[in-house]
Amino acid sequence: MKYITGNTDFKLNNSAVTLGKFDGIHLGHQYLMNQVISYKEQGYTSVMFSFLYHPYNLFSDKEFEQIYTQEEKVAKLSCTGLDVLVDYPFTQETRSIEPEDFIKEILVEKLDAKIIVVGNDYRFGHNRRGDITLLKQYADIYGYKVIACEKRKWQEHIISSSAIRAELKDGNMEAVNAMLGQPYMIRGEVLHGRRIGRTLGMPTTNITPPTNKLLPPCGVYPSKTWIGKTAYYGVTNIGYKPTVGAESRKGVETYLLDFDADLYGKVIEVELFTFERSELKFDTIEELQKQMREDIIFAKKYFCLI
Repeated sequence: MKYITGNTDFKLNNSAVTLGKFDGIHLGHQYLMNQVISYKEQGYTSVMFSFLYHPYNLFSDKEFEQIYTQEEKVAKLSCTGLDVLVDYPFTQETRSIEPEDFIKEILVEKLDAKIIVVGNDYRFGHNRRGDITLLKQYADIYGYKVIACEKRKWQEHIISSSAIRAELKDGNMEAVNAMLGQPYMIRGEVLHGRRIGRTLGMPTTNITPPTNKLLPPCGVYPSKTWIGKTAYYGVTNIGYKPTVGAESRKGVETYLLDFDADLYGKVIEVELFTFERSELKFDTIEELQKQMREDIIFAKKYFCLI
């Protein structure tokens, strides 16, 4: 997959393109993406077009938390069959572009869009004035076809990134994973920790996600960790490790079942499955060890390993 990021100087040819924010790449996003990928058989270039920074960043000093960081999104999409991912710079200039100019200058001149696949509520351009009706109005003029797709649903509720964020903040991983169509994932480089887990006889991996990564509540989760193309079951703690020195920044610590090797510097992906319990501060290391053993048993039962 070709990745075009932070760059406005590019020219694609004969594209089938889907447009959106694509935070989380949930089932609705996957449906749009699969539509454009299906046009590859007819000789089209399959393209996903999004903006590099979420619009919220222009309107507030507060950092917008993402279900998947940019690195995670690129890693996920690189395995899909998509030809090109465009993360277009979102600036005051692009924010102010008129919808008609967006169609002409970006969709037509830069993307050479012949097929445009979007959700039926897609809005674009200055003051979000552009919509499906406007896209279709210019279809004959510029020679493209518009495919407007109905929203995907889960349990009669429309699947959206905002709905997933709400469930994720509450730790409802079953709902999150159902709407994502795959387990929620945290990707990162394994860092050197305090090696306390090793002294307890339970060595762990530690990754520290960027501050704009939306994490579930602090607590313990049965997990599956991907190291390259191999997956290992385990137990993951999200939080600050209050019993063994209280970290200042929320981290992701994972104990892998039946694994003991040096992973420092390697990039891993940790998938979370269900919320077991909240993060606790124990009075003694022995109490922590006992609880960790119980967490491991919980995870093994969850994954039907015992």
